[in-house]
Amino acid sequence: VLFVQLYQHVLGHIVGVVPAAQITVRHPEHRVHIPFRQRGELFVRHRGSPFVEVKGLSSIIHLRSKKRFKKAEKMVRQAAAAGAQIILLSELFEREYFCQQRRYDFYSYARTVEESEAVAMGVRLAKELGVVLPISFYERDVNNLYNSIACIDGDGTILGVYRKTHIPDDHYYQEKFYFTPGDTGFKVFDTKYGCIGIGICWDQWFPETARAMALLGAELLFYPTAIGSEPILECDSMPHWRRCMQGHAACNIVPVVAANRYGLESVAPSKDNGGQKSELLFYGSSFVTDETGELVCQASRDKEEIVYGQSDLDAVRDMRDSWGLFRDRRPEIYK
Repeated sequence: VLFVQLYQHVLGHIVGVVPAAQITVRHPEHRVHIPFRQRGELFVRHRGSPFVEVKGLSSIIHLRSKKRFKKAEKMVRQAAAAGAQIILLSELFEREYFCQQRRYDFYSYARTVEESEAVAMGVRLAKELGVVLPISFYERDVNNLYNSIACIDGDGTILGVYRKTHIPDDHYYQEKFYFTPGDTGFKVFDTKYGCIGIGICWDQWFPETARAMALLGAELLFYPTAIGSEPILECDSMPHWRRCMQGHAACNIVPVVAANRYGLESVAPSKDNGGQKSELLFYGSSFVTDETGELVCQASRDKEEIVYGQSDLDAVRDMRDSWGLFRDRRPEIYK
């Protein structure tokens, strides 16, 4: 499995997975414009060569949406050409982190999964390149708005949507203004290249997220994020942020990949945002861990680049069995 991270000022990190394991299609499926498939319906993964390589890329922010999409597509193609099979963009990569300010007109950014340009791009590229693309987008579902991920398989099929469970509300991370708490519960997706779990940014601070996905069978955990400076606390949260996810990897014996944006994003005062003036410096630092939480590779804070790593998923599963952590859980005592 090859993970590729792409991270940008606006696009953020991309993560990709490419297992060498063979996949058998059990039956054909009718295709529609944006097809869906229930988890576990089509593919059986065989033991064989379950090696996983990991890459991460970084790129620039202050671009308009069309330029951002072009940049995202260019980097996805670059990652796929390098062998990536699962490619993850950062959280809300389509535009600046609009949650830094409160504006009613920004509700118009939300789209249904069928209408989302980001999802449509993901479907097209996944089908053409044979890669898995978990795509972050601002989702509208009737009267509710969500911070969501559409997991797109290597044939362009949408395996399902996960909606962010934990919604932060802090200085300049004002997400409760924009997002309804997710109603999907934690999910895993049986992709062409392995079973993956995806949490979104603030989800990663909660150990329950990673444990729930591991209990559902996730072989790899992905976290698209948008995190940077803490203007009121005046602290560098990056090491803390990274150590949390290293702990998730170690406690669940599952490799973790995080994809973050980088760069300075500023808000000018206006009538629409109540005169707010602020800025956030996103600190990049996308990374991949092995199943013990050790860093395999890490990107820098302030530039575009690609990072690599490798994991044998069958060996990781054997290690998980050997440690007995899931055997010895006592959930009835944890209440």
